[in-house]
Amino acid sequence: MTEDVGVSRGRLVLRRFRRRRIALFGLVAIVFLVLFAFLGPSLSKWNYSQKDYNAFLQPPSAQHWFGTTQIGADVYAQTLRGLQKSLVIGFLTAIISTGLAAIVGAAAGYYGGWTDRVLMWFVDLLLVLPSFLIIAILSPTFQGKTWLLFVVLLAGFSWMITARIVRGLTLSLKEREFVRAAEFMGVSSRTILFRHLLPNMSSILIIDATINVGGAILAETGLSYFGFGVQPPDVSLGTLIADGTKSALTYPWLFVFCGGLLILTVLAVSLVGDGLRDAVDPNSESSRL
Repeated sequence: MTEDVGVSRGRLVLRRFRRRRIALFGLVAIVFLVLFAFLGPSLSKWNYSQKDYNAFLQPPSAQHWFGTTQIGADVYAQTLRGLQKSLVIGFLTAIISTGLAAIVGAAAGYYGGWTDRVLMWFVDLLLVLPSFLIIAILSPTFQGKTWLLFVVLLAGFSWMITARIVRGLTLSLKEREFVRAAEFMGVSSRTILFRHLLPNMSSILIIDATINVGGAILAETGLSYFGFGVQPPDVSLGTLIADGTKSALTYPWLFVFCGGLLILTVLAVSLVGDGLRDAVDPNSESSRL
């Protein structure tokens, strides 16, 4: 019976989401951007690290679709490489931060007592720390190392508010009959957390993860713009925007393509997040049947 209710709710959310044309546009845009980022490089003969020493600061042409940089690098190849990196960082950061928030918030709300106090004290401590400054200070330590450490830093400072929301939901859900029944039957607390509590918050967590993608991409872009994120010789949208800003008016192709893709990516993710929120919220005017 519970499974049937879950399926019907899923179909209802999907139906509401499909009625949001602007959200569907955002979803199509995300799919296009992912395909473009990972399949697009195969359409060009240039690699993001290659140089054409016969074409310095050349505008878009048949040879170089997005033009070239001051050192002859192909802007098309570099832009797609930057889009790849920003998308991967955004999705990984969102998954890690939302997963951490779900586990910490659910554990704090369900176990209560000293577990709740310790975890929430840790959450409050991280909330008052200047995350941008800390990441900027730690980033030079990771120069030359894997960019996954940068993902861990971003995720480590972007889960606390969601954890508090999950904790509040858990405090409400743990008093429900299905949780009480599971406890009476001797079901372990870990099973109750992962099979009963968190699945009932899946809609909220999915929305949070979606929104976190855009936030993580913007955070990565901002840090990389100031030299604290992805490090050369690798590139991201943030490093490309930083390199092209000074020439935005004189050589606009160095800035326009990466800046436009950044705006489109964040906008598409935001539209999908808003659509999911309206589809899940039964009180939303746009979600009414």
